[in-house]
Amino acid sequence: MKVFLTGATGFVGSAIARELLGSGHEVVGLARNDANADLLATAGVKAHKGELTDTAALVAGARACDGVIHTAFIHDFSKFEENVEIDRRAVEAMAAALEGSDKPFVITSGTALLSFHAPGQLATEEGTPPPTAPRAASEAIVMAASGRGVRGSVVRLSPSTHGAGDHGFAPRLIDIARSKGFAAYIGEGANRWPAVHRFDAARLFRLALEKAAPGSRLHGAAEEGVPMRAIAETIGAGLGVPVRSLTADEAQAHFEWFARFAAIDNPTSSAITRKSLGWRPEGPDLLTDMKANYFG
Repeated sequence: MKVFLTGATGFVGSAIARELLGSGHEVVGLARNDANADLLATAGVKAHKGELTDTAALVAGARACDGVIHTAFIHDFSKFEENVEIDRRAVEAMAAALEGSDKPFVITSGTALLSFHAPGQLATEEGTPPPTAPRAASEAIVMAASGRGVRGSVVRLSPSTHGAGDHGFAPRLIDIARSKGFAAYIGEGANRWPAVHRFDAARLFRLALEKAAPGSRLHGAAEEGVPMRAIAETIGAGLGVPVRSLTADEAQAHFEWFARFAAIDNPTSSAITRKSLGWRPEGPDLLTDMKANYFG
């Protein structure tokens, strides 16, 4: 299958490209500049010039291929709402381009969206985020397109999608602990982050592309929920700094804009995903990965 992959040079996208190529697929990656195109070429991926705001380029890439995996997102949290809207427009354009084709269209979302509606409750694939949640609109577009001749599916990734090269949530906590001189959790630290290794996530995207039913919601959660206290204690041990409990007010000052993420309680099941696609995570768990690779 010839697959159009956005975010092909990213942390998760590059792992997906490797997974697809290793399974015999051809990969065409979105490249916003020559440097990215060169990176793709090195990995055996053909470049398609364009960026997320260039919907014409996205449409052309989608129509020229047998399927689409969309992982690109602009990770500038100072413009988060704007970037969510850019994602919505990109998904809308590609979904419209694929209508009536029966081609697979796999997009990326997050399990944490479900915690907006029911914090602390076990999130399942059958759950839907409230309409006001970030990226909920993108999910809704794909679900609607699945009734119009698109084999659409949504892969919700865990807050911690970890592995070599991670620049996400766990490294952010490490950076904060290093700068403040101590690792922290809120209250008793019982709130939980689901987690998945990037290579397990990549395999899930491939399986979704190959055989997910139209309208599938899939959960990239190898671990149902890792307590924040355990994560903080791992960071403390890795950096050789104290570990402290903070009140909600203290957490706001300590974590700053990241406080809402540090407080997420998002236990997540992937039982339906595993049963429907035969997905079996094989990578290391989050704390083992952190101890081995995050403090060198």
